[in-house]
Amino acid sequence: MTTLQSVPALGTHPASGSLPSRAETREQLSKATYDLLVIGGGILGISTAWHAAQSGLRVALVDAGDFAGATSSASSKLLHGGLRYLQTGAVKLVAENHFERRAVSRQVAPHLANPLTFYLPVYKGGPHGAAKLGAGVFAYSALSAFGDGVGHVISPARAQRDVPELRTDNLKAVAVYGDDQMNDARMALMTVRAAVDAGAVVLNHAAVTGLRFTRGRVTGAELQDRQDGTEFGVDARLVLNATGPWVDHLRKLEDPNAAPSIRLSKGAHLVLKRTRPWKAALATPIDKYRITFALPWEDMLLLGTTDEEYEGDPADVAVTEKDTAQILDEAAFSVRDQQLSRDLITYSFAGLRVLPGGPGSTSKAKRETVVTEGRGGMLSVAGGKWTTFRHIGRTVMNKLAELPGHPLAEDMEPMARLPKKVPLPGIANPNAVAHRLLVDGGTPGPRMSADTARHLATHYGSLSFDIARLANEDPALAERIHPDAPEIWAQVAYARDREWAETADDVLRRRTTLTIRGLATDDVRAKVENMLADGR
Repeated sequence: MTTLQSVPALGTHPASGSLPSRAETREQLSKATYDLLVIGGGILGISTAWHAAQSGLRVALVDAGDFAGATSSASSKLLHGGLRYLQTGAVKLVAENHFERRAVSRQVAPHLANPLTFYLPVYKGGPHGAAKLGAGVFAYSALSAFGDGVGHVISPARAQRDVPELRTDNLKAVAVYGDDQMNDARMALMTVRAAVDAGAVVLNHAAVTGLRFTRGRVTGAELQDRQDGTEFGVDARLVLNATGPWVDHLRKLEDPNAAPSIRLSKGAHLVLKRTRPWKAALATPIDKYRITFALPWEDMLLLGTTDEEYEGDPADVAVTEKDTAQILDEAAFSVRDQQLSRDLITYSFAGLRVLPGGPGSTSKAKRETVVTEGRGGMLSVAGGKWTTFRHIGRTVMNKLAELPGHPLAEDMEPMARLPKKVPLPGIANPNAVAHRLLVDGGTPGPRMSADTARHLATHYGSLSFDIARLANEDPALAERIHPDAPEIWAQVAYARDREWAETADDVLRRRTTLTIRGLATDDVRAKVENMLADGR
């Protein structure tokens, strides 16, 4: 087998069909006047750019970091209806969330979403009784039209067969319901690709340094390319501020006197190696409102999350020792100690929820989308849930159509005629893709391993065949990046040439799962950096 030390020069020639260079993209951005400039490449900005481009608008999207580089790749990786919202009587919200969840997991991105069974343990002395939770999961499944089965209650013994690390002391019963999960960074990246396929022009690692004004109206932005320091600008009829936790920072560039519009809540997570296979996830009530998750994800275990007010610089958000202790302590309600050893932790991450400004605890605050218009006409949008990213994109588009003066009105009519469930690139049955990769492997290149085929199929869908083609053409690209992970070097070449990867973190944290698995070693990082540099 080729070792890591022997692959520094692989993939040096960009693949055919590569993206424009950064210089070419900057020139394209600076020479045109766009209908809509979206500032912020989290899922909210990406989804809006996707829907706007589908509507026929000339759209530009920029982000100071990587696409989904902050909170959008630091979620609990769930597409879910929101079981806890039933506590507050938000029945309509849960039904709407379920509709969007089913649309994404079944019609829009079945290659990127996976069904996941949840077990909700009922312990003696816990915040909820078995009868209440049994009724709750039945109602939850009813609001999803029983598309994931009927919510019901099972015995502790039955549950432990599927979740061997389930703590059974004082366990009275286990309620069962269904939701979905995803790799959030990959889902966001495919949505960027969909926006570009629809005509949007995008650039990551391009920071806004100022706004452009015409007669008091915001009509564009000044930017600096963080990769080489080049300064340039973009003109637009309308600017959308979708910068998430930084939304108020940008609003102050428009109006130094702008009052705060949001507050932030930090959600931290831990990733651990699994001691044994899990066939279901745990959703354990901590109190009347909060649930802690233990989720089998990417062959690992994801624990979290926390929910506490955050008032620092969004760029500094990080998992603290207090967060780690809290997550492990709360997981211990339902997970055995041997699975919660700190030695098993491979990675930790934290993101910031954007909530409407106001009093009260962040755990009880509504996860709603807030849209405001500033004195210079810049539209700012913040908040919402990953599950409803398509709905948020449509909501923002409808808001644009209703703006005073109707700056985009004549261009918005095609929005009404768009299909409701446009699929993301690569849509395919992942089982069929994995089968094809295994059957076709070895001609002419080396045979692909089963775990790599499965990984590619569930992260790229039918686009996996482009990666397999690279591996067949250059056997060095068929080698694993790290012996303990399914990713291969062809994914690095593909990330560089087709997925806007500029830095090692772009590749290792968001295009692949190496960092999350704790496998982004100095050696791996150096090889990835060399490969990125060789392709430029």
